[in-house]
Amino acid sequence: MILVADSGSSKTDWRLAAGSGSPLSFSTVGLNPYFVTDKDIIKSIQDQARDMVSHSADVEEIYFFGAGCSSPDRREIVSNALSHIFPKAYISVDSDLLGSAYATCGKNRGFCCVLGTGSNISYFDGEAIHDGKHGLGYVLGDEGSGTWFGKSLITDYLYGNMPEDIRAEFESSFPITKEEVIRNVYMKSRANAYLASFAKFLTLIRYTDYGQQLLGKGLLEFVQGDIKSYPDYTQHIFHFVGSIAYCFSEELKEVCAQNGIAIGKIIRQPVNDLLEYILARNQEASLG
Repeated sequence: MILVADSGSSKTDWRLAAGSGSPLSFSTVGLNPYFVTDKDIIKSIQDQARDMVSHSADVEEIYFFGAGCSSPDRREIVSNALSHIFPKAYISVDSDLLGSAYATCGKNRGFCCVLGTGSNISYFDGEAIHDGKHGLGYVLGDEGSGTWFGKSLITDYLYGNMPEDIRAEFESSFPITKEEVIRNVYMKSRANAYLASFAKFLTLIRYTDYGQQLLGKGLLEFVQGDIKSYPDYTQHIFHFVGSIAYCFSEELKEVCAQNGIAIGKIIRQPVNDLLEYILARNQEASLG
């Protein structure tokens, strides 16, 4: 059995390929090693994916692609946790950017952009990703992400900068207080996921003037700060993955068109395409 995972900061999608049948699907919270320990990861998997854990003795290979897994020490946190649950498996841990590149670019060159809970961008040369200067996290970066939009909505609400009708609707959807927000952002773990949870409000106000202005501002910040930082950006294809890119693809396409950016795939969850890529690659290796 081969287990593939795509992990963001809010959610982890798992696919277990067993023989010729359809892959089994599982889901857990996001397992970003910058915010959780190996013990946290073990507990989350054991509590939230018990059926998956029941196959632990039969899992031979695990390919985990996750946010926060760009450095050796962070990858080791995830690897140690997975080794504890799946002691017989070969385990590979790499960044979510590489997984997204496999899912979108395949073996072709291109840029892969993540617009989910967080945001990031990397260039894929057909074999490997090239580290850039982005991916600074929700405090310093994450332009155009769920965290960025959630933070913008909260601050506009608390500062009284929302139109009155939208403010009333936001208050009805999220009866929060300033003290509650501060406690969740500064005193609890997974602050980025907490902030991103407010981004779903954008679907309710999407076509209002306020909603369109906010969407345009966040997506343009990503385009100008991340995509346009590459001098030859007009000569490449840019693929997108993540809930923000997928749910607001209409606005994303418009912003990109206005800035001369060629869009390739836009997918919400790369895990299915990622599993297909891994299986095909393994088959090629066995035949070669």
